[in-house]
Amino acid sequence: MERLQHLLISLYLLILSINLTTTTAQSPAPAPAPPGPTNVIKILKKAGHFKTFIRLLKSTQLDSNLNSQLGNTNNGLTIFAPSDSAFSALKTGTLRTLTDQEKVELMQFHIVPMFISSSQFDTVSSPLKTHAGSGARFQLNVTASGNSLNISTGLTNTTISDTVYTDTNLAIYQVDKVLLPLDIFTPKPPPPAPAPAPKLKAESESPDDGVSKKDISSAVSFIMYHDTVFFIVGTVVAISFSL
Repeated sequence: MERLQHLLISLYLLILSINLTTTTAQSPAPAPAPPGPTNVIKILKKAGHFKTFIRLLKSTQLDSNLNSQLGNTNNGLTIFAPSDSAFSALKTGTLRTLTDQEKVELMQFHIVPMFISSSQFDTVSSPLKTHAGSGARFQLNVTASGNSLNISTGLTNTTISDTVYTDTNLAIYQVDKVLLPLDIFTPKPPPPAPAPAPKLKAESESPDDGVSKKDISSAVSFIMYHDTVFFIVGTVVAISFSL
């Protein structure tokens, strides 16, 4: 009898263990946590050698704008990130001569408001429109030449040296020169000279009779000889004798 009880208990425990295993196997696994928003600054910091570019993005407050755009647009972004050595190669004092607005435009010139994968540069049309604008003074041309991608701005010629980061919405490419737009780094044409002021007429001139002082002085003359006065006007001569 005792043996039978032990057998029943063992059988019960075996059935309970099987039920627990089956229930655990059938329960759905917890869903993975959704990925956090893409953070451009974190990506650049992890890559290294982009300290100056990061500092300029922060000082111009474009860092928060980029993260916001990535979360609110389906077009994505493409960023050409100059390395620290690229900024070091600039002429000494170049960045200090720029106004705050020019620094914003310089950073915006490195950002294209659409996602471009490395394979799409063969078909994308140049010049690319950047956040700084477009037109003759904001030219950004990217052309594929064999395995290299060349970038020209009218002042800068360089290549894409590395892919820093890429997903389906963001591409960050390293460039070894700072992309200088014509709009900032070429002299602006001087303003037109003001029109000359009209010449003022002398007060002694008579604007209506058209007769100059020279004409009058040659037409009218006085000749005095002793007590005789000759008054000559044109061809008419009046002679008067004093009493």
